[in-house]
Amino acid sequence: MPGLKDRLTDAGYGLGWSVVCRLPESWAQSAFRFFADLAWRRQGPSVQVLEGNLRRVIGSEAPGGQLRALSKEAMRSYARYWLEAFRLPVMPVDRLVGGMRDTGHVRAAFEYLAAGRGVVFALPHMGNYDLAGAWIIAEGAGSITTVAERLKPESVYGRFVAFREGLGVEVLPASGGSSAFGILAQRLRAGKLVCLVCDRDVTGGGIEVEFFGEKGRMMGGPAALAAQTRAGLMPVILWSEGDHWGAHIHEEIPLPAEGDREQKAAAMMQQVAHLFEAGIRAHPQDWHMLQKVFVADLDPGRSRRAAKSQ
Repeated sequence: MPGLKDRLTDAGYGLGWSVVCRLPESWAQSAFRFFADLAWRRQGPSVQVLEGNLRRVIGSEAPGGQLRALSKEAMRSYARYWLEAFRLPVMPVDRLVGGMRDTGHVRAAFEYLAAGRGVVFALPHMGNYDLAGAWIIAEGAGSITTVAERLKPESVYGRFVAFREGLGVEVLPASGGSSAFGILAQRLRAGKLVCLVCDRDVTGGGIEVEFFGEKGRMMGGPAALAAQTRAGLMPVILWSEGDHWGAHIHEEIPLPAEGDREQKAAAMMQQVAHLFEAGIRAHPQDWHMLQKVFVADLDPGRSRRAAKSQ
């Protein structure tokens, strides 16, 4: 039987999807902003990690007051993500489509898909990728396949899978099931769209990249899939604009002419990291990175333990 903490966590998420979507939007916005500000004032471990990440974005010479103000806005943006996630199942499609400002190359992605060529969208933890997924489906992208970490308790993971499947997204578990990489490759070879959030190393076996002047670790799956299947690798930046949203889909990152498959994937992920940098610098308050990304912050034994478990 799940423990009390797990049952309370599951109940909280259940209330989010059953109650928050029925509250007047202004009430819900005020409540989520209140709790975001409360978490920011308490400056717990997650907020401290967030500020450590944002410090790399704005530079070590920036005053502490600037960092604190930025982290407050980032926590509010993170709360907005959750509010929108809970309300997304009842959001009218015209508001979703009409509220998205697309400044990039989404038409090129649709052209690839129409021609039967798979596309990989590589995303950082920015804006609201669930909302963006619903938007791209509403725009005619067809099905989307993604990978999700197995959350604890398992019932919460099940809620997230049901939520995303309700939007039209196929969700594969990052662990504990069939090979996600193999299924993703099948989808891409069938000319489908795969969306992967990849700006932190979840498994301990990610790719090391130069990121804001330091070494960081990211998941190499998007580039590895593109290198293996010849799908188009297109980084995506998401942000919020008042009551609306912004999305910039970058042009395809070409497959390098030289090197083996691993070397090509590493070079492509470095290009992804550079584009993530530019997007985060433009919209730092919308980078919801409350986990460690930079090698200097990570447990040095983590990669060794992950390698031994494989």
